[in-house]
This record gives sequence, structure tokens and C-alpha cells, in this order.
Amino acid sequence: MITNFIKNPRITEKASFAAEQNVYTFNVSNSANKTEIKKAIFALYKVHPVKVNVLPIPKKNIISKGKKGVRGGGRKALVYLKAGDKIEII
Repeated sequence: MITNFIKNPRITEKASFAAEQNVYTFNVSNSANKTEIKKAIFALYKVHPVKVNVLPIPKKNIISKGKKGVRGGGRKALVYLKAGDKIEII
């Protein structure tokens, strides 16, 4: 299914500032490419993206309660929309 490529919107302070410029950030699956992400955005939100950038999220080493571990990793997509379009996330 095409909508499985988008995991969830990425809600951060940086992403909320970018949303004011019609740039929305989503966590995406590792196998998704730009074309599939564009189709998934249209299927979910009914808007046509102008451009999609895909960036890796690096894994981070953490220590919690004295134990070492690894957090995160994955990919995020920056979806650019034209001036009149909007995505309601919340």
C-alpha cells in the first residue's frame, strides 16, 4: 500500500517553523523513494507536492540508567507545497 511509506509527521520546533514556509516534515520508511512519497502525500492529504527532499536521521549512542544503547536512525522527508496549499497535521 502506498500510504505505508509515510510513518508519521515529525513534530519538532524546527519543523513547525518550516511549516510556516509551506515545508512539512515526515518520518518515512527506509525503502521509500521521492516518487512514492509524493504519491503517498497526495493519497493522504490531497495536495500535490512541488518538491521532496529525503534526508537520513543518524543513529545516536545513549546511556540510560548506566546502560549503553542506540537510539533512532531512519529517514525524514521534507515536502514542499505551493503557496496556496496546506496540510492540517493536528
